[in-house]
Amino acid sequence: MEKINSHNKDSSQTHQEGVNQFTDLTQEEFAAKYLTLKVNKKSSRRAAPQEVKILGDVDWVAAKMVTAVKDQGQCGSCWAFSAVAAIESAVLINDSPEQLFSEQQLVDCSGAYGNEGCDGGWMDAAFEYVIDNGIATSAQYPYVARDQACKMDGGNFKISNFIDVQGCNALANALNYAPVSVAVDASNWSPYRSGVLSTCGNNVNHGVLLVGQSDAYWKIKNSWSTNWGESGYIRLAQGNTCDICEYPSLPQL
Repeated sequence: MEKINSHNKDSSQTHQEGVNQFTDLTQEEFAAKYLTLKVNKKSSRRAAPQEVKILGDVDWVAAKMVTAVKDQGQCGSCWAFSAVAAIESAVLINDSPEQLFSEQQLVDCSGAYGNEGCDGGWMDAAFEYVIDNGIATSAQYPYVARDQACKMDGGNFKISNFIDVQGCNALANALNYAPVSVAVDASNWSPYRSGVLSTCGNNVNHGVLLVGQSDAYWKIKNSWSTNWGESGYIRLAQGNTCDICEYPSLPQL
């Protein structure tokens, strides 16, 4: 509380901190449970950035092309939530009815692709699984926030491909087409409450969904429930804050 209050009284800070579900954790406990992303460069499909004629503010949430914020619970499954959120948005942008897909199936069933369930994984590896096997809905395969034996492999819905881009310009271009899965360094995110977070590390350890941008910030959907941050979202200062521009990827239907 002393640290949070001291931060909030500092007029030079661009974001506010607050008490949330992580406040009683040490940094080591927080990192062990929630910062488990496994960078897997082997799973990569590089593509030339798509050309965009008009660049400007983007907010896929306001456009109603983003599904509701979810809660990964005490399981290091951010990678699954990031990948599923990107697929769910791609479906909405394709003018299809909303579908909610199963993060738990990715946790339980995609180990052959290099993912490690609640101990971490990689968004591109999740996309590879869905390309090859399809994915079930969350109603068919509910989320339980723990590792299980695979109960049902694959599903009726598949994606055809995914595209990796690199660099902030390529990321801004890609975001004009759809929300983008991104890897970030979230080491100092736990007390975040509101505003634009501008200081961050560059050791990627968390998977999230980029859903908007302005001249001042990136807007991100997280998977730590609506009790965290700005109703489940965080804004990062423009540029390569938290290494957001290093590993973006987006699924193709």
